Amino acid sequence: MKLSKTVLAALTIGVLSCGLFSQQAQATAITGNINFAGSVQFNGPLKTATAVTAWINPHAEAGNAGDFAGILMNTAVSMSASWTFGPSTPTPGLWSVGGFTFDLLTSTVVFQSSQGVLITGSGIVSGNGFENTAMDWSFTSQKSGNTTFSFSANGTAVPDGGSAVALLGIALTGIEGLRRKLRRG
Repeated sequence: MKLSKTVLAALTIGVLSCGLFSQQAQATAITGNINFAGSVQFNGPLKTATAVTAWINPHAEAGNAGDFAGILMNTAVSMSASWTFGPSTPTPGLWSVGGFTFDLLTSTVVFQSSQGVLITGSGIVSGNGFENTAMDWSFTSQKSGNTTFSFSANGTAVPDGGSAVALLGIALTGIEGLRRKLRRG
């Protein structure tokens, strides 16, 4: 069976169109930012501490936006029992509030002294039917009678994992195989 070049060209365009213009069903990424505060206890003096050993009254602060906007000020935040930041230690379930959970992936101590500490990093927020979303975050603590802390996270979209490119590659391989078979026949 021989196909004309016109039929083969139409078939090629059809397959490419399916691959390029098909829509993918995905959950929506989490957007916005979340802020909370409270007090903490460290495993030693602030200047040399490597871990938070207790969280005291962690609660949502003002300024939550985007998908976190429904989390009201003073809503209690559940925190992991402890958190080791030196060295960086992934901590699943570092915090959860309003149906969202944050899994800490990395932490970097940017500044640390007897008066305060600044730690930044990355993690994944999940929950409420949204797609797991990468977030950048920062944690600060300053000495003022009690050792107070604040935490904020800011959502960034997670790019497509490459499934569209893989489908296009499969389609092109199939077209080439069909072309070779028709050429021999």
